[in-house]
Amino acid sequence: MKKISDLFSRSSPKRILYQSFFFGAIATVGVIFNAFSLTHKADAQTPSPIVNNTEINSYAQAVLAMEPVRQNAFGEIKKLIGNGEIPKIVCNDSNSFNGLPKKAQDIATTYCTRAQKIVEDNGLSIDKFNKITLELQNNNISLKEQVYNTFLRLQQPPESR
Repeated sequence: MKKISDLFSRSSPKRILYQSFFFGAIATVGVIFNAFSLTHKADAQTPSPIVNNTEINSYAQAVLAMEPVRQNAFGEIKKLIGNGEIPKIVCNDSNSFNGLPKKAQDIATTYCTRAQKIVEDNGLSIDKFNKITLELQNNNISLKEQVYNTFLRLQQPPESR
């Protein structure tokens, strides 16, 4: 099995593009995680495995589907704000929208609604999506490698999968 460091040691243009997309997707996931973060309960039980292959596939599909929506919303908000800095937008914190003009607030609200629907349409609950995101942010190397490989597979033309 390849180590994740082996995946990053090659410098072909295609590999660099995949790496850029992977890190952009993980950054997007972090933003979305913050958007849907809920209060977590501490469990005294032994945790079950974090995710299975179906959930990893659903997670990767959701992230890939969300990215163009996020970029579009960010672009529209950036046009409205101009050179000003876009504040961090957290979907479950309406106060994070306060620094935005009304039209930008509407765009952010629409994005948050669409992102949640994308997650659910891909067969995950928001809670499960957040748990996977948290594991990725906690540097679960095995999970990162699985998600990365799933991103690569999903982005290949159907005939080469």
